[in-house]
Amino acid sequence: MTTVEQQAGSAIRPFRAEFPEEALADLRRRLTATRWPSRELVDDRSQGVQLATMQELCRYWASEYDLRRAEARLNALPQFTTEIDGVDVHFVHVRSEHADALPLIMTHGWPGSVIEMLDAVGPLTDPTAHGGSAEDAFHLVLPSLPGYGFSAEPAELGWDLGRTARAWAELMRRLGYSRYVAQGGDVGAGVTDAMGRRGPEGLAGIHTNLLVPALNDPAALPSAAEPERAALAAISTFSTSGNGYFVEQSTRPQTIGYALLDSPVALAAWMVDHDTDAYYKISRAFLDGQPSGNLTRDNVLDNVTTYWLTGTGASAARSYWEAYGPDAPGAGQAPPPPVRVPVGFTAFPGEIWRTPRSWAEASYPTLSYFGEAERGGHFAAWEEPELFATELRAAFRSVRGPQVPEPRR
Repeated sequence: MTTVEQQAGSAIRPFRAEFPEEALADLRRRLTATRWPSRELVDDRSQGVQLATMQELCRYWASEYDLRRAEARLNALPQFTTEIDGVDVHFVHVRSEHADALPLIMTHGWPGSVIEMLDAVGPLTDPTAHGGSAEDAFHLVLPSLPGYGFSAEPAELGWDLGRTARAWAELMRRLGYSRYVAQGGDVGAGVTDAMGRRGPEGLAGIHTNLLVPALNDPAALPSAAEPERAALAAISTFSTSGNGYFVEQSTRPQTIGYALLDSPVALAAWMVDHDTDAYYKISRAFLDGQPSGNLTRDNVLDNVTTYWLTGTGASAARSYWEAYGPDAPGAGQAPPPPVRVPVGFTAFPGEIWRTPRSWAEASYPTLSYFGEAERGGHFAAWEEPELFATELRAAFRSVRGPQVPEPRR
């Protein structure tokens, strides 16, 4: 660690995840004591997460799942914390063995965490072992959003997408990366979009797999062609019958927070009920033993267990209030400037809506790459890590530059 890093407020400290045994015992006790509602009166998810799915998830969680699995997976990778703008930020930092690797900061969303990106670490940092070439390698930085996982909860208002974007730019500067790229989906797409619009020194390009401008103002996008009308219809369906979690977290996160901190089954149900495609894939993994890609029972429970044991259900929900809520300090601000760096975008078929190329071009005049994946949905890096890595290699190939300086450890 260098002298600069050891200065007050900028130290980068090694980190290990350690869950106390009594917390695991308490989780098992709460799972066993769950009080169940009666079965839903429909044969689909229109009333919410189905009873059979949740009872099987709970049974597996309490009796077969290794409660220390997530801890072990995280501790197999280099982890660190550093204080930025008053918040201790946790991050995974995996350096590629390839000297010319491009630094990449990837941001998760909700109900995700760095857990959803772990299976993409190998394909991104060691492409020669996963069908790529050495020229495709990335140095990878995976931060936990403030209030998520092992990052501290903000103690004050104002941690919106822009503030997180500024913190990520500081993190990359602190790590010694003078030129880098950024990627994100879900909330992470909002952070990445904000980074692109603010254009911090060193940012060479961005990639997202959720088109943020389409959520902000879908009516402003092209609507003449059939793929455009289909995308508008999907957004309309989401806005009328699929976004209950979004409304609650962006307006009353503290209210739902009591259930998320008190009942592990309530937390799991809240997290599983994100979007139709992902819900049915996760449900099949538990009920039929048929996971979609890496959306396996264990991987799903790694993520839920981490939320439970870190006690971050309420603080993660508050991030929606900060980013999207009408009462947040940043609500109603003037729109940020356009993105000036190259933009890559990949449309995954199971996403809440399938983004047509015309929408990406209208949203980002600097669009330099548009991909359409054959498989995958909202949790693209989690469900299809190899395919996801292939898309990122293609998206950032045009912005790779000369060798970057050695990062600080």
